[in-house]
Amino acid sequence: MGDKLEKILLSEAEISEGISRLAAEVDADYAGRDVLLVGVLNGALMVMADLSRALHNPITMDWMAISSYGAGTKSSGVVRILKDLDTDIKDRHVLVVEDIIDSGLTLSWLLSNLRQRQPASLEVCTLLRKPDAAKVEIDVKYIGFDIPNEFVVGYGLDYAHRFRNLPFIGKLAPHVYS
Repeated sequence: MGDKLEKILLSEAEISEGISRLAAEVDADYAGRDVLLVGVLNGALMVMADLSRALHNPITMDWMAISSYGAGTKSSGVVRILKDLDTDIKDRHVLVVEDIIDSGLTLSWLLSNLRQRQPASLEVCTLLRKPDAAKVEIDVKYIGFDIPNEFVVGYGLDYAHRFRNLPFIGKLAPHVYS
């Protein structure tokens, strides 16, 4: 990546260990229940794929695509559904799988939208959380890693649709987005 990244925050091995830990927690909590994993595209693709393979309990999966970023580094505050669920979640145990939670504004909107659909339970699993960036309080049951309030890319996270394919998570150099 040359001068595009300042540093690696989480290595491929650290991410794998975090996903395994999250999967063990989810398996324990959902033992004997069928859980519907709802991945939030596009960022959660890597997390959802690896988490689903690490789970041992029966699962089903569906996807939503929502947007509040555009090509910038901060949420626009306006949420749009680009792809809705194909599955009726009424009376289902739903686990929303996210790549990262920073301000929490988009996720707060999504959870409100999903609650209106009357799931039996609704929880959140995220690989990354930026506690210092939070603008709203969200109850997140499963958290892989808390990270500093820095712009990160890799393992599904992008800047202007680039860097998603990196196998690690790195801090993007400010000159790339300034």
